[in-house]
Amino acid sequence: MEKNIWLDLGYWIQKKIKSAGADHSALGINHSRSVSVDYRDGKVEKLKESTQQGLWIEVFAGGRYSNHSTNDLRKPSLEKFIQNAVDMTKFLEVDEFQGLPDPELYEGQPDVDLDLSDSGFSKLTAEERQARARQLGAFVKGKDPRIISIASGFYDYHGNNYYLRSNGFEGHSESTSFTQGVSVSLQGKGDRKPEGWRYYRARHLEDLPDAETTANEALKRTQDQIGQTKVATATMPMLVENSNVPGLLWRLMHPLSGGAIQQKSSFLEGKQDTQIASEALTLLDDPTIVRGLGSRYFDGDGIAAHPMPVIEKGVLKNYYVDVYNARKLGWKPTTGGSSNVVIPPGKRSPAEMEADIERGILVTNWLGGNANPTTGDYSLGVAGWLIENGKRTQPISEMNISGNFAELLMSLKEIGNDPYPHSSFRSPTMLFEGISFSGS
Repeated sequence: MEKNIWLDLGYWIQKKIKSAGADHSALGINHSRSVSVDYRDGKVEKLKESTQQGLWIEVFAGGRYSNHSTNDLRKPSLEKFIQNAVDMTKFLEVDEFQGLPDPELYEGQPDVDLDLSDSGFSKLTAEERQARARQLGAFVKGKDPRIISIASGFYDYHGNNYYLRSNGFEGHSESTSFTQGVSVSLQGKGDRKPEGWRYYRARHLEDLPDAETTANEALKRTQDQIGQTKVATATMPMLVENSNVPGLLWRLMHPLSGGAIQQKSSFLEGKQDTQIASEALTLLDDPTIVRGLGSRYFDGDGIAAHPMPVIEKGVLKNYYVDVYNARKLGWKPTTGGSSNVVIPPGKRSPAEMEADIERGILVTNWLGGNANPTTGDYSLGVAGWLIENGKRTQPISEMNISGNFAELLMSLKEIGNDPYPHSSFRSPTMLFEGISFSGS
């Protein structure tokens, strides 16, 4: 790793923590810059640029543990900060499970270039950022006489992070991200003013869809809401479009975590190596995808990143277990959190799947709701389309689905061939059968 002022500062901090009386330490130094440009109806609404730097430290002293953070990286201030942190740690209770990971877990990081940072970030000018944000809205203007307002934005981020652990770990991560989005509000029937949006995010600027495509999709999604209503309560198939699958499946991440298992607050406790979903579902955690939004070389504990099967043909294979909870459980740690959640694509397109639905609901948006990670019970609001004889016949909204995730996962019938690339959830369209919809 190339030495620089941030890493040199890290080693200085590490020595200070040791001399203050700690047995071991971990630390991270971050430096980032972000810019956001928002337009509304063709005029600048907000410009924001933020440059931040910060430090967090973990202190291990006499079997006790604490963590601290600061944004003041001046050495005189840091000396006081470090001494106070170590002194306070000595007043805490002993926690036998706290400690740095086994250094063997640091070994074997991916040897591929994940290409997480766009070198062109530094070349973006203020004028180019404004032009991008303005152009997104300009593609919508005048395309529908019912338009009330158009909001558009362009956002970019660049971050550098350095990590040290006193038992030999040294890590660096650099990444960029770019986001563009459009939202449109229309005059609907009566006093209704539906609003729809579309946004995309990518590690590299060139991986974003073109502005016109994004704008047209935002307008179309808003127009599709005109005339939304409830339909009669029924049990029907549910087709969830690919970009909305993450809004459903992210609710599995907590029940799959080592912390939830250890605290007995997961409906998936004790389910490893058992069938928890239909054979249609395979879920892989893969941190090695080039330019992936969740890609990484190591996790928060410094554990080297490796692809990990989570669910294979419906069978639960692994939990997300960090070092601390692994010690409490007496297990081997896997990784403390998800990276890229990949669902391998199926064979048919969403259009082909939709054409075979006699009567069902296509979900294009979630309208809030909740899920209980301990029991698996859920209740979610949905919006989208009623499908009859393979055709979209009525836009729907303010309907609810409710049930239990254990049953929902078992009801998965088919996976589409369209994995969504603009999220850390690489999810295709998913078809569930026998879902209870509450309507009129």
